[in-house]
Amino acid sequence: MTTVAVARDVTDEMSVTSGRATVIGKAPAGMREARASTLSARPAGVPVELSVPARLPSLLGMTRQGLRDALAAIGVPERELKMRVTQLWHWIYLRGVTDFEAMTNIAKGLRTALASHYTLDRPEVVTEQVSTDGTRKWLMRMPSTGPHDRGAEIECVYIPEVDRGTLCVSSQVGCTLNCTFCHTGTQRLVRNLSVAEIVAQVVVARDMLGDWPDAEPPKNGFVPGDGNRYVSNIVLMGMGEPLYNFDNVRDAMDVVADGEGLSIGRRRITLSTSGVVPTIERAGAEIGCMLAISLHAVRDDLRNELVPLNKKYPIAQLLDACRAYPGLSNARRITFEYVMLKGVNDTPADARELVRLLKGIPAKINLIPFNPWPGSAYECSDWETIERFSDIVFRAGYASPVRTPRGRDILAACGQLKSETEKMRARARLMLDAGAGASNVEDNAAD
Repeated sequence: MTTVAVARDVTDEMSVTSGRATVIGKAPAGMREARASTLSARPAGVPVELSVPARLPSLLGMTRQGLRDALAAIGVPERELKMRVTQLWHWIYLRGVTDFEAMTNIAKGLRTALASHYTLDRPEVVTEQVSTDGTRKWLMRMPSTGPHDRGAEIECVYIPEVDRGTLCVSSQVGCTLNCTFCHTGTQRLVRNLSVAEIVAQVVVARDMLGDWPDAEPPKNGFVPGDGNRYVSNIVLMGMGEPLYNFDNVRDAMDVVADGEGLSIGRRRITLSTSGVVPTIERAGAEIGCMLAISLHAVRDDLRNELVPLNKKYPIAQLLDACRAYPGLSNARRITFEYVMLKGVNDTPADARELVRLLKGIPAKINLIPFNPWPGSAYECSDWETIERFSDIVFRAGYASPVRTPRGRDILAACGQLKSETEKMRARARLMLDAGAGASNVEDNAAD
């Protein structure tokens, strides 16, 4: 049971939802009198403690070891654990079931025990937006982690193309890096996402797209039509810096890449970092995915402004770490991301310096037209400038595709993600932390 402290008039009738108390009206007079006599000795202002049933944990997003521990906790014999984990893995990550009763090769008694102790609940999809180009953005609310947590919210973006479907996954709620061209950078870091919360984004995307055996795709949007799976690629380019949540990202990608479940190969997973130099080599060794670097400038003074992390890990250190990345080859090139900012970093001299800096690194340069967002201080370079920059890089021997902006109209493009409902005032967050009633918080939460 979870205890919720509610500092309110005890004559109000309470409704407790998701660990929070909300006033829904007055109780009948007789009930108010009974409550008043029962609580008459309580000093004014002392919170009333309400007992709220704890939420059952979900098995969705668990690693194999997590499933093993969950089964052992409900008394599954040691000799059966490996087999039972394999069965659960199949149903959760290969079939995408949402009910233990659908697990037909598991004994009914065990299905009942599982349903009594666990769920297969997904994060809530608060909103879905579909762009004119077929891009989809989902605002997902994670289950609350305590009586004063309303549930962290993150954004996840699906980008369909003819031959693939790419899912842009978040690793943190908010971000600490404060990159000046990025909308997420204007949102404070709330917390790291757990392994389960990272994996759940992939599962929910497949739910929404009908990307499970015997499921149907949505009728109101484009999905790849070549007969392949709709979610074929993962990019860790959503909210947050993946290397600041290393252990959870690593373990989540182990689940995503497992060939007996979600089965998205590591060469189809790209991790994008702003340059957490000490962890880059470790990412290659322990995650083994493709690497992308958010570079965006060729001079330290400018990169210090655009990507403040550069003050700690300057360009020379970052590129040395790239040269040492495990498995680096012409077949496993590093992608360098370069946002095109009008009059800031888009001159021919910048392009030539970029070529010089990357000499000897198997790489491609992904030029990103700046995607505007409310309050941004930058403009996108004009198309002629972008093409001239791309030509210089291409003639030097580097692939230099210009990324086609996707989902701009729903703020789903690169650098535009920010969960709108996380923009609470500091006072409202403090009230939640202090256990204030939900209606008080909501009164103070609007910007």
